[in-house]
Amino acid sequence: MSEGAESMALRWFPAMERRSRAPAEDADVLARVADGDAAALGELYERYSRPLFAFLFRLAGDRGTAEEILQDTLLAVWRSAGTYRSRSSVSTWLFGVARRQAHNRLRGLPPPLPAEPPDGAAPEPGPEELAVSGDRVQQALARLPLAQREVVVLAYLSDLGHPEIAEILGIPVGTVKSRLHHARATLRGCIDARVD
Repeated sequence: MSEGAESMALRWFPAMERRSRAPAEDADVLARVADGDAAALGELYERYSRPLFAFLFRLAGDRGTAEEILQDTLLAVWRSAGTYRSRSSVSTWLFGVARRQAHNRLRGLPPPLPAEPPDGAAPEPGPEELAVSGDRVQQALARLPLAQREVVVLAYLSDLGHPEIAEILGIPVGTVKSRLHHARATLRGCIDARVD
């Protein structure tokens, strides 16, 4: 990869959209990335930076680490776009790349400290984001094991379905449901204990 292309892959573009418009269009853009089109990488970033950053922020617990993992993700997408085979949606594939980058970075680190979402993490928070923005929920979320935390974040904050989550994590749908069940019980217990 040329030096200019790599610097383009690491460059921050202004985020404009929370979700992509058309899966077929995403696949075309990813194919252009595979062909070395740095502007196409910018298009993917514009479409997916916010949901990916929100996901990474919840896993990492701080803005700086989430930003670094997002850049690692962009570089990994730049290098591996040619491996995309249309077996999943581009968004699912991107979340999988982001998850692997997060695991590489966070492996062996202590769980994140609870933090408030940074400015710009989500332009218009939805009901789920508003519900988990409280300190008690943030602290409880930070206490979840990474496997449960990532399922909760993907399901409730990234609004992905069980099949998509299963594909991103490489686990059966039943395991996704089980992890969500255990995570909900843990979160409920943490919040109830603080209320008493």
